[in-house]
Amino acid sequence: MDRFNAMRVFTRIVELGGFAKAADSLQLPRASVTILIKQLEAHLGVQLLQRTTRQISLTLDGAAYYPRCVRLLADLEETEAVFSAARHNPKGILRVDMPAGVGRLIVIPALPQFTARYPLIELEIGLNDRPVDLIREGVDCVLRGGSSLDDSLVARPLVTLDQVTCASPDYLQRHGTPLSLAQLSGHRMVEYVSSNSGKRFGLEFVVDGQVQAVDLPKVVSVNSADGYLAACEAGYGLVQVPYYHVARQIKEGGLIEVLREAPPPCMPLTALYPPHRQLSRRVRVFVDWMVEVCAQPGNDFFRRSQTAG
Repeated sequence: MDRFNAMRVFTRIVELGGFAKAADSLQLPRASVTILIKQLEAHLGVQLLQRTTRQISLTLDGAAYYPRCVRLLADLEETEAVFSAARHNPKGILRVDMPAGVGRLIVIPALPQFTARYPLIELEIGLNDRPVDLIREGVDCVLRGGSSLDDSLVARPLVTLDQVTCASPDYLQRHGTPLSLAQLSGHRMVEYVSSNSGKRFGLEFVVDGQVQAVDLPKVVSVNSADGYLAACEAGYGLVQVPYYHVARQIKEGGLIEVLREAPPPCMPLTALYPPHRQLSRRVRVFVDWMVEVCAQPGNDFFRRSQTAG
C-alpha cells in the first residue's frame, strides 16, 4: 500500500464528503478508492470513516487522524517542490473559488498570462456568490469581497475596490436624479439578500468620513450579484456595486452613477486559503499573480477616479 496515496484519498473523501466524489476528483477508479481506505484502516488498526447509505462521517479516530494527514501531505508537497523542477514550474490541480463578477470580468480575461507562466497548473475555477467551505469542498483558495472574513484562514489583501451608486436611465426619468441624500425621499432601492446568512443590505454612503446607512422602500430583493444588477437595469431602483461590475454599463450609458459626492464605502478584495495550504507552491504563485493583476498600472476596473468624472 502506498500510504501517502492512501492519505490523499482519505483527506479528499473527508473534504468532498464521499467516495465517488473523491475518486472523480483524483481521477481514480472508485473501487481503488475503497480498497485504499480499507488497507489504510487495516494498517492503522482503527476505523477512520463511518459509512451509511446516505453519508460519510469521521469516527473519533478519523477526526484525530485527518488534520495530521493534511499537515503531513502539505509538508511533503513543499519538500518535494524544494528539490524538484516544481519549485520553479509548479504543477497539479489548483481549485479556486471567487464571485462570478470577479471571475468573469477580472480574473478570466487576464488568465492567459497565468497559464502561459505556469503551464503545468490545471485550474478548476468556481464562480458563485456563496461562501464555500474550503476544507469540506476541497478548495485551495478563494477570492472574497468585503470585510467579514473567516479568521481561521490566511488572508492576503489584493486591492480596495471603489463602489458606486447607480440606476437605470428609465428609473431616473421616472423618479428624478437625486443630487443629495436629502433628495432620496421618494426613491426606491433593489435589496441584496445574502444567500448564506439571509442578511439584508440597504444603502450606505460616506459623508464627512462617516458611514451613513439609508434604507429605502423596495419592490425587488435578490440573492445574487448578477440578479441585483439585472434588477437595477430593469428599473427597480438604486443599487451599490463595485465599480468594475458596472464600468462598461456606465461608459455605454446603460446605467448612470448618482450621488458621487457621497460614495459608498470601498470594498476590500482578499485572497483566502487554509493555513495548511500556505506552503503550497501552486497557491502561492496564484495569489502572487493576483496581486500583480490588481496592481497593474492603468487598471481602471478597480478605481472609478481613474476614468470617471
